[in-house]
Amino acid sequence: MNDWIKAARLRTLPLSLSGIIMGSFIAKWRLKEDGGIWDWKIFALALLVTLLYQVLSNYANDYGDGVKGTDAKRIGEAEARAVASGKITAKQMKNAVILFSILSFVATIALLYIAFIPEFMNEFYIFIGLGVASILAAIGYTVGKKPYGYMGLGDVFVFIFFGLVSVCGSYFLFTKTFSWDILLPGTAIGMMSMAVLNLNNMRDIESDRLSGKNSLALRIGFRNAMIYEMVLLQLPLILILIFLGINNFIQMQKYYVFMVMILLFPVAKLRRSIMSVKEPKQLDPFLKQVGIMTLMMAVLTAIGLNYFS
Repeated sequence: MNDWIKAARLRTLPLSLSGIIMGSFIAKWRLKEDGGIWDWKIFALALLVTLLYQVLSNYANDYGDGVKGTDAKRIGEAEARAVASGKITAKQMKNAVILFSILSFVATIALLYIAFIPEFMNEFYIFIGLGVASILAAIGYTVGKKPYGYMGLGDVFVFIFFGLVSVCGSYFLFTKTFSWDILLPGTAIGMMSMAVLNLNNMRDIESDRLSGKNSLALRIGFRNAMIYEMVLLQLPLILILIFLGINNFIQMQKYYVFMVMILLFPVAKLRRSIMSVKEPKQLDPFLKQVGIMTLMMAVLTAIGLNYFS
């Protein structure tokens, strides 16, 4: 059981929760302003669905990289994978991927049933399509003949599914409407998620080179990937600030809504620490730190909007 828990890579879970928290609590704030009702069952099921997607993705990545031999040269003991190390067989991990695909789909159906049935049938079918796409994206990063993670497209998919789909999708589950300004926090979460993936790929740049995994970090080189990382960590809080500003909190003098901006200081310190790294293997501890920072950004935004506005 311990090997399965390690393969689930629990340190990645805060990142996956961030988009749901951001989108759901922006929806709660907006529904409160409009006199609508926020359903906690939708929130609970959305959290369950995203956790299942994340574990599915981690198991699929373990399986895909393991059978391709990518993990054989993985840097750092903390990143030793279950299939590559022989602790879990490829067949067992494949079965786990199938099981979690089924569980993810069932949980998705339950979530969409609560959110949309019976008044919003068209939206129900559209979101089923999004759910299937999310499951396929979770698997397709490293699994298959042409996994998109091996073609340098991982950043694009992470931005779409961890950012836009997670934040905008969860917002829509509650409000049944789309507002263009939700793209700002969606982009912010997406960029922080890309920052985690880029750190991962920078850390593994040499082993990926040997195994033929052409991540974006490998394609542009370590130095340019570091510049890219700094941009990804710089912009999200600016986007959140713009989102809060255009919703007129400054004019209404509700300054506590901006409490999320206290993260400017730890994020700046984090950026400096990452920039000081000389060896790729030294980047490993920062993956968890950026993930936690993303979760804190979502939580502080949620608290500021719903309890100080």
